[in-house]
Formats: sequence, structure tokens, C-alpha cells
Amino acid sequence: MESISYIKQQLSTIPDPEIPVITIDELGVLRDVSYEEEKLVVTITPTYSGCPAMDRFQADIKEELGKMNIEHFEIKMQYDPPWTTDWIGKEAKEKLRVYGIAPPAFKTSDKNAILGAPKEVDCPHCKAKETELVSPFGSTACKAMYRCTSCLEPFEYFKCL
Repeated sequence: MESISYIKQQLSTIPDPEIPVITIDELGVLRDVSYEEEKLVVTITPTYSGCPAMDRFQADIKEELGKMNIEHFEIKMQYDPPWTTDWIGKEAKEKLRVYGIAPPAFKTSDKNAILGAPKEVDCPHCKAKETELVSPFGSTACKAMYRCTSCLEPFEYFKCL
């Protein structure tokens, strides 16, 4: 039987299928890995209900467990507490910025984030604060399209959820 720490370390390398620069662990989707008797239980939390990446997360987890010859497992979905962008760590936010996606700017307790009206979104390319919303939706529902009015580059912003 593989150790929990080894299994979690291996699962922590699975990239987010929509943003491959960060992992499911860095995103905060991978919540827990434990044994219940002889069965391994991997607990994940969807970023939002209906997230299309959840099927891919599960398939990638099954594939990784298969590489470790783990046959008796269950993948549990945990909805409470709900996932928030607060679960994305500082290092992962920096990876998003370097990749060209403006990371969530503030805590979800800021009501402007819930209403989709962030105070300011810094350009991930030139770091200018002069940006404008182009579309409330980007390539995925969790991102919005912005344009920097300083360097004129378009970019996506990972919305605070």
C-alpha cells in the first residue's frame, strides 16, 4: 500500500486542463487523500457547479492512480465548503500572471468581486493598472477578457469566485 504523502505528491502534479501552468493542487481542487479501510479516497471540490473540467480532473486522477497500480479507490466530490479563488495560493497566482492570465485580485469577501466589478485588474504583461473589461466571459466561464490601455495587449482575468 502506497503512503498517503506519496500518493498526494503524485496527484499534486496533475495540471489543470484549462490552465496547464498550475496543478489541481495549486488550484485548490484536490482537497484530501486518505484511506478508508483498504480503499483510497481522493476528495476533490469543483471550482463551480457544472465546471466542464471536473470530468477531466477525475480521468487524470484515475490515470495517475493506475500508474501507481492503485485499483481500489473512490473519487469523492466535496461541495461544502464551496471552492473559492481564495484557495489559489500566492505562488500559483504568480504562475498565472507569468502565463499571461491576471490572477484573482482580492478575497472573495469583497462584494465587487461577486458582482463582477473588480476595483482594478493589473495587466499581467506590463503590470499597468489602466485596463478595461472587454467581455465578462473569456475562454472559460471563470475568466473575463480585458485589454490593457497602456500596452494594448488583451488578456484574461481569473475572476474572484
